[in-house]
Amino acid sequence: MAYHYKRQNGHQHNGEKKNRNLSILTGNSNPKLAQAICAHLDVTIGRAMVGRFPEGEIQVQIQENIRGKDVFIIQSTSTPPNDHLMELLILIDAARRASAERITAVLPFFGYARQDRKDRPRVPITAKLVANLLASAGADRVLTMDLHSNQIQGFFDIPVDHLYSINVLSRYIAKKNLRNLVVVSPDVGGTKLARAYSKVLDAQLAIIDKRREGAMTTKVMNIIGDVKGRDVVLVDDLISTGSSLVEAAHALKNAGSLDVYAAVVHPILVGPAIERIQNSQLKELIVSDSIMISPEKQIEKIKVLSVAKLLGEAVGRIHDNESVSSLFEKSAVEA
Repeated sequence: MAYHYKRQNGHQHNGEKKNRNLSILTGNSNPKLAQAICAHLDVTIGRAMVGRFPEGEIQVQIQENIRGKDVFIIQSTSTPPNDHLMELLILIDAARRASAERITAVLPFFGYARQDRKDRPRVPITAKLVANLLASAGADRVLTMDLHSNQIQGFFDIPVDHLYSINVLSRYIAKKNLRNLVVVSPDVGGTKLARAYSKVLDAQLAIIDKRREGAMTTKVMNIIGDVKGRDVVLVDDLISTGSSLVEAAHALKNAGSLDVYAAVVHPILVGPAIERIQNSQLKELIVSDSIMISPEKQIEKIKVLSVAKLLGEAVGRIHDNESVSSLFEKSAVEA
């Protein structure tokens, strides 16, 4: 049976020999997103058993013939990151030993990315370590989205396709027709991302100057820009415990802003994050489905937007050896 997939322009390719060689596998981190990507491509997800031995070791078996196929393994290295990273590495190794023609690791969320440089003595660079592990396991290329820092692309010695979810999230924000919108970066380091959103949304830009008082706590010092009497959107690449974002929303309200929204790509949401968001000044937290949110964390304030179409289109283009650069506005994300 020939696989076929539907493209964004509405055309459908089927019966072509190259599409018969497409195989998509997934671990346990985000099977719902993997299924949605397969639905966009109009293919059936590959059969693979990813379980545990009694003592907790990860057990993998690919339960279909992938010899000579173009294999894409979809797995976010989200909570628990160690388990999901090992699942990905073992799946890659299994695919390599099963004689896959090419293996692409698809990481909607690339974990271990926050340690991307030596900012203190005697600390690791885990982003580089994970890049090495993926290549050593047998990955031929990587497809990922909204890396914590762009420099991580250079840690790989294999091709990397780096997508951005800015168009997915900004379209939703634009439909709200917010009043005198201001895009706010929660820290100086996120200014580039905030500037990209302000350009796409044709909005003003503001920056929060904060001081980190510990690994988990920050204190807002100043707000650079005019937010009084305006709706604001805080933008960031990830939210973990929610401390920084909630503190920023509180500071913006105190500075006279109207409704405070947040657009954050990767919803890690650990510890007291849900309680903090629920009790915060945030009107709505807009996230992607790069990380699966468990049912107990799905509160009314959190809006989840799917990136399955974006990732599915990229998988189809990589499979056909076509360019993926048209899937995002390069000029916007590099502003």
